[in-house]
Amino acid sequence: MFKETWNLGVVLLLLVMATAFVGYVLPWGQMSFWGATVITNLLSAIPYIGTMMVEWIWGGFSVDNATLIRFFTFHFLLPFAVMGASILHLLFLHETG
Repeated sequence: MFKETWNLGVVLLLLVMATAFVGYVLPWGQMSFWGATVITNLLSAIPYIGTMMVEWIWGGFSVDNATLIRFFTFHFLLPFAVMGASILHLLFLHETG
């Protein structure tokens, strides 16, 4: 049970970081645009599926309005995932002590 609690904590960290990143992009200034471009392009280093993942996240072949809409949607939905994972994490912590 300790392993599951720890793994869920790592998932929580990644979810919170993802929420913060997509929120950083929402003002849609130059820093936001290039931040979105650079960070999402890091996914293209994943063999076989990286390029497809980047195009899916962008909603096309470049960072555009579709990207902003997707990031706004992620920024709205990810806190619910964080809340669910936090509740589960607290239940695991209560069980393990």
